[in-house]
Amino acid sequence: MKIKVTSIYVDDKTRPCASIRRYSALPRKTDFSQGPYRWLTVASPEEPDGTELQLAKNDNPAAKAYQQAIFQQSQPAAMFFTDDVKGDYERIKARGTEFTMPPTDVTGSTIAMLKDTCGNLIQLTQLAHYSRLRRVR
Repeated sequence: MKIKVTSIYVDDKTRPCASIRRYSALPRKTDFSQGPYRWLTVASPEEPDGTELQLAKNDNPAAKAYQQAIFQQSQPAAMFFTDDVKGDYERIKARGTEFTMPPTDVTGSTIAMLKDTCGNLIQLTQLAHYSRLRRVR
């Protein structure tokens, strides 16, 4: 069994896609519409057939309440792994993205947290063992 798709709530499927692509370089994977319905996902260029992130329109009151509650508790809506969190932080910050946490060493990893344009926090994570493996190669 595999996890194939997970979702993040967004205000508008076209504007946040540009925002997510701006800071993460995640290209669109699937984008189709039928009437008012639209299915939009992005995926990692490193794993194009891996897990997809669905940009789900946040027009459900329960979803909006959930999104706001986890944001207020400083919980990330999504986590992206990287092998250079400090470099990504500098690159993304230079593009005007607001961070709520700069790269910070925690147990087993370094993390940074940014605000997207739709009320979500996104965590960038660099695992300590992944960094050591990259240096050994």
